[in-house]
Amino acid sequence: MLVKLLEPLNVPDSLIEKLAEPIKEIGHEFVYYNEKTTDPTELAKRSEDADVIMIANNPYPTEVIDQNEKLKLINVAFTGVDHVGIADAKNQDILVCNAAGYANQAVAELTIGLVLDLYRQIAQGNQDIRAEQFSGAFQGSEIKGKTVGIIGTGKIGSMTARLFKAFGAKLVAMDHSPSPEAEGLDIEYMKLDELLRKSDIVSLHVPLVPSTKGMISKEKLALMKESAILINCARGPIVDNDALADALNDGQIAGAGIDVFDMEPPIPGDYKLLHAKNTILTPHVGFLTNEAMELRAGIAFDNTLSFLEGEPQNVIER
Repeated sequence: MLVKLLEPLNVPDSLIEKLAEPIKEIGHEFVYYNEKTTDPTELAKRSEDADVIMIANNPYPTEVIDQNEKLKLINVAFTGVDHVGIADAKNQDILVCNAAGYANQAVAELTIGLVLDLYRQIAQGNQDIRAEQFSGAFQGSEIKGKTVGIIGTGKIGSMTARLFKAFGAKLVAMDHSPSPEAEGLDIEYMKLDELLRKSDIVSLHVPLVPSTKGMISKEKLALMKESAILINCARGPIVDNDALADALNDGQIAGAGIDVFDMEPPIPGDYKLLHAKNTILTPHVGFLTNEAMELRAGIAFDNTLSFLEGEPQNVIER
């Protein structure tokens, strides 16, 4: 079979070559493109005659899938797969797999970092003192003793809960199917509305599916405490971000840490969250650490090898 990696995975080429060796050793061909593209025409060209294509978090749309009749597996080196034409792939009996689990620690740590910055104004304090504008110390808050609401206690949500617990927070959560990873963390499960009313910190860790799109709406934001903060390191469209900007500017909630938006950065200048009060914004980097990238590459190549050996793993069922 012909296996093509269509974009870089943020690891050295030498590691890609090492990970590809087992594929070539069992008689398959491997082609690697080490420059990113989002152009559908170029993606289709790169995908020609491939039985297996490997991608990361750049779009792989339906129009590209339709141009390759040989395609048998779309191997997504990413947790989310909403940038892939899943329905079209399924209709053509093309398997889709992902690399869930590689960024659990990375995303959880960024979540904590966003909270710490909001609570202690670290970035703002750095700017103020460098600009000689220091007019007095900011009196912050501690995580210890706060009620943290985890929405989605899968692997990333559970890791995040574990870190908050280490800080001394009380944990509450909403999840229709709690994962084994959440066991032993002394989490109190409750419905979404109750969680929003009780939590000092709300952290989102659910996938983007029809049932979660817009789940944090204007009405849901209105349930939160005025002193509460919202953290989104999951998917941008889970939150009505215009409503979130309004809630922040009106003082309806105290702050937000946002790593994901309704589009990938760069973000247009008229995007309301860019001008919202008490907001820390990062450019979708929750997954992006050296350690996570190496782990991701390993999982992705394991997925390819397992498929070639007739035992597909990490297959997306929807």
